[in-house]
Amino acid sequence: MKQHVPVSTIMTQNIIKLNLSDDLTKAEGLFKAHKIRHIPVVDGNKIIGMLSYTDLLRISFADAVDDDDEVVDTTVYNMFTLDQVMTKKVVCISPETTIKETAEILSSNEFHALPVCEGSLLVGIVTTTDLIRYLIDQYN
Repeated sequence: MKQHVPVSTIMTQNIIKLNLSDDLTKAEGLFKAHKIRHIPVVDGNKIIGMLSYTDLLRISFADAVDDDDEVVDTTVYNMFTLDQVMTKKVVCISPETTIKETAEILSSNEFHALPVCEGSLLVGIVTTTDLIRYLIDQYN
């Protein structure tokens, strides 16, 4: 396996993001439309939080899912703001962080995505899925 490969080679650069003023219904729409599980929350391009689809499920009573689809009763979303639900203590990595270091950070924490920042500016996101795809590519 290649050593010292920067995470910038596997990160997603076309980032789906939310602004703090966005609501949770918009967030759910983005999760479903783009088939993603993590969305950075920004003020301009500065990262201020991270929202996961699991965060939404926690507040929307996951047992309210319709059998035909993953339709969740979203009326509860009106009771919370994005600021109340998102994770505010975000661990960021730089584009030069190695894939190995990234994997170590993710494996030793309870989250599954890391924003990639240059200073405080969001430039990408890397997820456990990105790491698994990279690993699979090493065997091809």
